[in-house]
Amino acid sequence: MKSIHFLFIVCFVFLGSIARAQVTFEAKVSKKKLGINERLRIDFEMNQDGDNFNPPSFVGFRVVGGPNQAISNSYFNGKRSYSKTYSYFLSPLQKGNATIGQATIEIEGQTYKTSPVTVSVGEAVKISKDGSNAEYLAEESVHLVAEVSNSTPFLNEAITVTYKLYVSHDVGITSNWREISTPKYADFWSQNINTQGNYKTYDTKYKGEDYRYVILRSTVLYPQKTGELDIEPLTLDIPVDVRSNKRDMFGRQRVARVNKTVSAGARTINVKPLPIEGKPDDFTGAVGDFQFQLQTNKTTLDANEALELTAKISGKGNLKLFDLPGLKLPSALEVYTPERDNQVTVQLDGMRGTISEKYTVVPQFKGNYPVRPITFSYFNPKTERYETLASEEIVINVENGPVAKTEPTEDASIVAEDLDDAQFKFIKLDANLKPIATTPFFKSTLFWSLLGGPMLLIPLFIVAGKKRRDRLSDVEGMRLRKANRLAKKYLSEAKKNMKDRVVFYEALERAFHNFLKAKLTLETSDFSKEKISALLEEKQVQPEVVSEFIQLLKSCEYARYTPTSQVAMQQDYEKAARIISTIDKQIQ
Repeated sequence: MKSIHFLFIVCFVFLGSIARAQVTFEAKVSKKKLGINERLRIDFEMNQDGDNFNPPSFVGFRVVGGPNQAISNSYFNGKRSYSKTYSYFLSPLQKGNATIGQATIEIEGQTYKTSPVTVSVGEAVKISKDGSNAEYLAEESVHLVAEVSNSTPFLNEAITVTYKLYVSHDVGITSNWREISTPKYADFWSQNINTQGNYKTYDTKYKGEDYRYVILRSTVLYPQKTGELDIEPLTLDIPVDVRSNKRDMFGRQRVARVNKTVSAGARTINVKPLPIEGKPDDFTGAVGDFQFQLQTNKTTLDANEALELTAKISGKGNLKLFDLPGLKLPSALEVYTPERDNQVTVQLDGMRGTISEKYTVVPQFKGNYPVRPITFSYFNPKTERYETLASEEIVINVENGPVAKTEPTEDASIVAEDLDDAQFKFIKLDANLKPIATTPFFKSTLFWSLLGGPMLLIPLFIVAGKKRRDRLSDVEGMRLRKANRLAKKYLSEAKKNMKDRVVFYEALERAFHNFLKAKLTLETSDFSKEKISALLEEKQVQPEVVSEFIQLLKSCEYARYTPTSQVAMQQDYEKAARIISTIDKQIQ
């Protein structure tokens, strides 16, 4: 009887220890039904500490917050209670049923997965206009505006788009906003003038109320086509801190954080064509306000001595987008290909500076050679007229050197008596010609060489063919070589700009764009991290490689606005080359 009681106690203790050691890992959502304009919170909760947490791809949603991590560790009546949670805030992308996939975690060497969760996304819900509603206050207090300096410019006339973020004094924001979509300037020459994170706050009025605003960026545009051109909107996800009517135990007013999506809206630019009336024949597309000069470093020299002629255009306008007028010089002056020099800066009102072409000219004969005036025409958008500038005539005096020929007589005939005998001494009057001995081609050395040469090349062709077959049969080696060439191709621009942090990371991110377009047929408008992850997983790319690729994309976004070292840039470049090569090998 005692042995039965002992066995019962042992089994009870054993089952109790199993119950205590049971691991739970669950996915919990804040709501199963929501509107297209609402946010969803999902918590991945476990009762034991784990490692290597991998969230799902969140297909059909945009991650607007998270991951946030929370740990609870408490004791009650001698029993320990532990909880660890990873939280995400999601915004639905379309209506309908959406399924959130499985998350994974490793606990004590075992991998645990959550069950998929399906939520229903319906029509947009009406936001309560109650003054205590944090989402309503955030909606009414933060606005993104794209201001265009001129919505009806001429072709190739500069305009500036300035993106301003207006914020009410009733809410607060930080600089931790995230770009959801970036403007695209199709049919424009464009250059961003970034603030590099040094945002200055200005006080202003917005719709009659007191506001603050910061300038996020300014972009200079030169339209390259006429007609209506669209500028796609800049869209941001911004965390907004809204003060509520509730107070904490110390009497301080509580603050609720709401993620707000703001968009500057699309803008349409109506580009006017340049007038046909009065258009000069030498007009090459210059639009702005310019000055034109033709200069030389010397006007007196000897034959075979070099001089420099410089054509220079300075002022304000589309300086990088047209060609300088060419020189027309006498044939006795040898002219070399010009060297172009651009000293142009892009400011808020467009390009300013100087462009020039420097010609090296070498006279061959003695004499005076005039360089006739050359003209430069441009369109001035302020006066809406074409203007033409002309250079001054330059006379080049070659004092010493051979004489090309005498001056022509009045009837354009040449007098034989006035010719210099030295001009004809290079002509040999006694040819002293000798017949060339002819040798028959048949059975000659050349004949046998041409006949037997191809026979000697046959072994070389056999060896080369064998090596080519061996190379083609090495499938793994071919894939590796192809992947390495692909990585170098897309990353070549980034490697050239490793001394400039901003340009380097922009080129690195552009390399990822082009790589994904080529491999996944993915358009730039669909370039979201969630869709990239889903497509790469469909192509059977390993999850850890996908995660590493997405992390590198995020690093590119952050690194453009935060300081980084040359060593870190080199590491990012090597990591990018390795990841592109790996994805290309794994993609199915």
